[in-house]
Amino acid sequence: MNSMFRALKVYNYRLWVTGALVSNIGTWMQRVAQDWLVLTVLTNHSGTAAGITTGLQFLPIIFLGPFAGLLGDRVNKRKLLLVTQTAMGLCALLLGILVVTGSVQLWHVYALALLLGVASAFDAPSRQAFVSEVVGKGDVPNAVALNSASFNLARLAGPGIAGLVIALVGTGPAFLINAASFAAVIISLWRMRTSELMPAVRVPRAKGQIREGFRYIRRRPDLLMIMVLVFLVGTFGMNFQITNALMATTVFHLGPGEYGLLGSVMAIGTLAAALMAARRKNMRMLYIVGGALAFGVTVAIAAAMPSYFWYAVALVPVGIASLTFMNACNTTVQLTTDSAMRGRVLAVYMVVLQGGTPIGAPLVGWIATEFGARWSLVLGAVVAVLAGLGALVLMNRRNNVRLRDQVRSIHPFLVVSRWHRPEGHQAVHTTDPRVAAGSGPEGAPGRTQATGETAPERNAG
Repeated sequence: MNSMFRALKVYNYRLWVTGALVSNIGTWMQRVAQDWLVLTVLTNHSGTAAGITTGLQFLPIIFLGPFAGLLGDRVNKRKLLLVTQTAMGLCALLLGILVVTGSVQLWHVYALALLLGVASAFDAPSRQAFVSEVVGKGDVPNAVALNSASFNLARLAGPGIAGLVIALVGTGPAFLINAASFAAVIISLWRMRTSELMPAVRVPRAKGQIREGFRYIRRRPDLLMIMVLVFLVGTFGMNFQITNALMATTVFHLGPGEYGLLGSVMAIGTLAAALMAARRKNMRMLYIVGGALAFGVTVAIAAAMPSYFWYAVALVPVGIASLTFMNACNTTVQLTTDSAMRGRVLAVYMVVLQGGTPIGAPLVGWIATEFGARWSLVLGAVVAVLAGLGALVLMNRRNNVRLRDQVRSIHPFLVVSRWHRPEGHQAVHTTDPRVAAGSGPEGAPGRTQATGETAPERNAG
């Protein structure tokens, strides 16, 4: 099978990624419908209200994420995902019923966003780690990239379909379609051949296991740098469901169809980047740093676009940069984390990825409301560039390399960093430039991107 699609040779993974594609289309439909409902039906284009809605959806993972990761290390991940996916589907169903019956109020949207966030907090770490149990270690990078491709193929179709549905029959049916789409993931989980899964050894109950996860990360400078970059770029830069809605409505004065189309256009870039990532067998730290810098630059360019057409065109390179950054972060965390710690480490990763949204989304919405939607994009661009430059300087100091030479080395095929695991572990990045584990990569991840997750929008489902 073509190396770009080699993970599809695994029966269970084919089920998983197919269910993910259907569910993700529904997820993107709900994202568009929810923002449109809040902005145009329940408020008068309030970016703050849209930001609060998004923030509430990601708030629970801040408090529940570490425990959810530990739970994923202790229990059967497949069974846990059956419960969480069902719960998220019920949230979409209830919201759809409220909208269709004309009973919905803003506080209903807030409450259901919070409940969805609780279910997602338990879902995300296990969903990310489950990929490593479905495919062999050597196929993990490819599976993570194909998850991203599935997520972004759905992103290509979902917003456009949502815009059409909203224009024809309103937002309610979009929520109901999303609720139905969860059946695809649930059925794929039920039909898996459990004998072919490769479950990680479950962690027995003991005191201090959550703290043990934090200590593991603290001893890993490469993971610490990824966590900081993901928090800054994700919190302030990746709020496109808000910024695109406000650019479409308040800057270009267009309707739901044009708003939905922006998400589909951006998905052209993210899908292209995901397919390029699927061909890589190893991951390099400079994909992470270079991705953050490229993301900031491309977002700044998009913010300056004078018309709807050119703004849409500018979103394609934004999508490429954002997906390259997120995929590199996700894959590096997956491949370089011990299997017994993977659930807890990924939980912390999801906390920093999604946990900043309750801060960033309302702030971005407020800036857009007070100063204009373009300035909300500028904020994310500036933060991403500064974060990338800071990481570059840090790598320069640790490696004893001149900054000018390091800047020149930001190229997909060159690596100059020598980040190491703590004593007793093998090097994460070497000058060859592969992730070492014996003679090759260790192992051979955000809705069900079913995982996004490595999706730039951060929530998969």
